[in-house]
Amino acid sequence: MSWETHNQAFLGASLRRLRLLLERHAEPSLPQVEEPPAVDAEGWPPWPEDAGAPPALRALCETFGLGPFERDVLLLCAGMELDARFPSLCARAQGEAQRPWPTFSLALAALPGAHWDALAPHGALRYWNLVTPGTGPTLAQAPLRADERIWQYLVGIDALDERLVRYVQDVSVSDTLVPSHEALARQVAATLAAASRERELPVLQLCGKSRLDQAAIAARAAELLEYEVQRLPAEGLPSSREEVERLARLWNREARLGTQALLLDCHDLESGDTERAAAVARLVATVQGPVMLAAPERRPTGARRTALFDIPLPRPLEQRELWLDALTRRLPAESVKDWELPEASRTLVGQFDLDRTSIESAVTQALGQLLLAEKPGPSQAREALWNSARAQSRSRLETLAQRLEVRATWEDLRLSDAQFQQLSEVEMHVRRRLLVHEDWGFSSGGWRGTGTTVLFSGPSGTGKTLAAEVLAHRLGLDLYRIDLSGVVSKYIGETEKNLRKVFDAAESGGAVLLFDEADALFGKRSEVKDSHDRYANLEVSYLLQRMESFHGLAILTTNLKAGLDAAFVRRLRFIVDFSFPDRKQREALWRRAFPAGTPTHGMDPARLAALNVSGAVIRSIALHAAFLAAEDASRGETPPGVRPRHVLAAARREFEKLQQPFPHLKEFEGWE
Repeated sequence: MSWETHNQAFLGASLRRLRLLLERHAEPSLPQVEEPPAVDAEGWPPWPEDAGAPPALRALCETFGLGPFERDVLLLCAGMELDARFPSLCARAQGEAQRPWPTFSLALAALPGAHWDALAPHGALRYWNLVTPGTGPTLAQAPLRADERIWQYLVGIDALDERLVRYVQDVSVSDTLVPSHEALARQVAATLAAASRERELPVLQLCGKSRLDQAAIAARAAELLEYEVQRLPAEGLPSSREEVERLARLWNREARLGTQALLLDCHDLESGDTERAAAVARLVATVQGPVMLAAPERRPTGARRTALFDIPLPRPLEQRELWLDALTRRLPAESVKDWELPEASRTLVGQFDLDRTSIESAVTQALGQLLLAEKPGPSQAREALWNSARAQSRSRLETLAQRLEVRATWEDLRLSDAQFQQLSEVEMHVRRRLLVHEDWGFSSGGWRGTGTTVLFSGPSGTGKTLAAEVLAHRLGLDLYRIDLSGVVSKYIGETEKNLRKVFDAAESGGAVLLFDEADALFGKRSEVKDSHDRYANLEVSYLLQRMESFHGLAILTTNLKAGLDAAFVRRLRFIVDFSFPDRKQREALWRRAFPAGTPTHGMDPARLAALNVSGAVIRSIALHAAFLAAEDASRGETPPGVRPRHVLAAARREFEKLQQPFPHLKEFEGWE
């Protein structure tokens, strides 16, 4: 017979024994008709040795330390749910037809070994909510009810308590982990196993960027110890102390009933949410079973001991294997070869730093794009995979920075040959990062950063932002402008948190960071005169530290290079100076100021170049001139188009905006 059949028979015999005890109490003078079940001295029915695991009732009593009388009180209450004869029997035993329910006074009178301690609030029955008293004139006369989760457990239904379902989610075990993560899972499991004999298990903190990798490692570690993991998002915790304590007690009971481990996910916990942070601390202090805490970085856990595990993303070689595995599982072998996917996966890993789930999602998205192509080849496959990987890395930055559309090319810039060479070398450093740092070993010798940090210095409007757009466009990456007003905070410590969010979100490699007017944030560290100066210097120090460890491309622009801290400048890989355009460069800018579709009449870029303005001002003048020409065209001017008078009118308006006098130039004579 199965365990379920044996368990049903065991529970049935236990309930029959209770029913006979009630009948004897209700009618002590009547002879006993039904033969009582065979039980031992403590009231336990026999259990076959070959049945495997012990019966649920016995396991529950051992788990919660229930004595014979407490067990019988629980059975008395469970019988109300499982045996239709119990309600009328309880009424007869109490001599009142209006009381068809068990009470503690009935248990004291009818059951052997009765004692008042079983009614205590910290006794097992009430502390663990195995039995719940209702409303009555006294506690002893209040109706008693077995908790639904408990009586279902007794009949062999081992499902998670419904009151926990709203808070927690199952964590499925991954088929395979990459080798580095498998090793970490075994370390986590070994730490739990070593601490299992101690009174209080330590909190295992899993710190890293990918909550999905952390969950997979937690699930694998639990599997090694024959546990199941439930994930509890910290932002969903109740805020009141009483509700947190009830939740913790409910979880502790569940963890005792089944081998459950808790994964407390703090990734979405806002830094300013002090109520939820306090709830996390209370929960960690109260939960008794295995607790793993997943967060981007270490969190305080109060007096409870903590074991820390850094969970990095899969290593580059492992990510390459993940890309290939995801592709080969979805494509025929000839497509993998024809599309040169092994080399494509190497290129992807050279730029993007993604977890397993993001790689799987990117492959799914890319193959969807390729289905629409008529006859996709290697170039289409590489482009689809690249764009999908970039999309996977995009979402985390969207709420922290402004994404700029990048369409500019080298032809849109007017720079010296030396400047073009520097920008080409920046592009080269980004493209060859994996080869130099990983394959050739430069990252293994103590190098702090494998990314590229560049400073663009020069007056406003000289092409710094445009050059950043060109680089992002050529690299096939998104360009994000960092809003310094959203990063710098007057509150101590908040600027570091904001910077950390930006850099962490950009570490996946799909973006170029543009810190516009960076001297406002990265200026010279001040002499410490008060606490505010000290914390301002800490912000700069934190920035320098993150710059050293950053893996992506960061472009910083400033109008005042001399105002930057020397220690900061030393950590820059490139410094590109953007000077005010000379007349030849301005002429080239004017030649490209109007799109090919814009009609122009009588324009002379050589004469317009006499106007000593920056490239940004030239673009503004050209745009306003186009609107002026469009208005004249709507009034009947033919042929429609931009004329010199429109440009001069727009230029005067731009100089007014800049609060500068408009120069009188001989080159403009005859254009009025």
